[in-house]
Amino acid sequence: MVLRAFLAALAYFICYGGNWLFAQSMTERPIVVGFITGLFLGDIKTGIIVGAAVEAIFMGSVNIGGNISAEPAAAATFAVVMATMENISADAALALSVPVGVFSAFLFMIINNVLYNFTAPIIDRLAEKGNDKGLITMNFTMWFIRFFIVALCMFAGLLAGGAAIEAAINSIPAVVLTGLNTAGKFLPAVGLSILMKMLWNKQLAIYFFLGFIMVVYLGLPQVAIAALAIILVISVALRDMELHKLQETRTAVTPVDREEDFFA
Repeated sequence: MVLRAFLAALAYFICYGGNWLFAQSMTERPIVVGFITGLFLGDIKTGIIVGAAVEAIFMGSVNIGGNISAEPAAAATFAVVMATMENISADAALALSVPVGVFSAFLFMIINNVLYNFTAPIIDRLAEKGNDKGLITMNFTMWFIRFFIVALCMFAGLLAGGAAIEAAINSIPAVVLTGLNTAGKFLPAVGLSILMKMLWNKQLAIYFFLGFIMVVYLGLPQVAIAALAIILVISVALRDMELHKLQETRTAVTPVDREEDFFA
């Protein structure tokens, strides 16, 4: 379990820290974290499946200001580690990952506040002196310290909690595990519903019902639906470009002077 916890924490450090190192490159999204964690643990398929499911759950989760609603990268890492265990299903791992994401957000917010309050005066002094090298060094040093601490918390949590969770799961009755599996299957729908609530309007409604018909009544696979969606997006974009060009052409035409036309 030590090696598994270390590899999972390393994947978390690379994805979560890399996102902030490379200008919000979105490597902290669960679908990326799931793939990298699965790669390190030797089960890429499970990592991608679980990461995509966690992505659907937290897709509508938005952080506003300094308030962090949840930490999806931590939830994805935990879910992949749990799902790769032989005695727990992917759906049950999803159900267990949600409270982990919420707790991790609370813990990391405390870590961030402590570090920022400690380093802010130092950064101010370096800025007043115009010490560019000092600011750059401070930036990368605090980046490493911050994400090393959160990765260390992930390692400790997986190492200490992995065995306890595994033992607890072994003692859970089958009916409770069935309930966790059922709840895990519902969670992606809840995440998509939250996202849909923010984006819903009359113009998008037709596409929602079109997708519903293709899945429920036509029984098309997800790959086919994604391909049709890409074709639809391209066609709509081309139509909008043509309308924009037509509007520019009409605007470029010199309007007739009404006074000159009257005396003509």
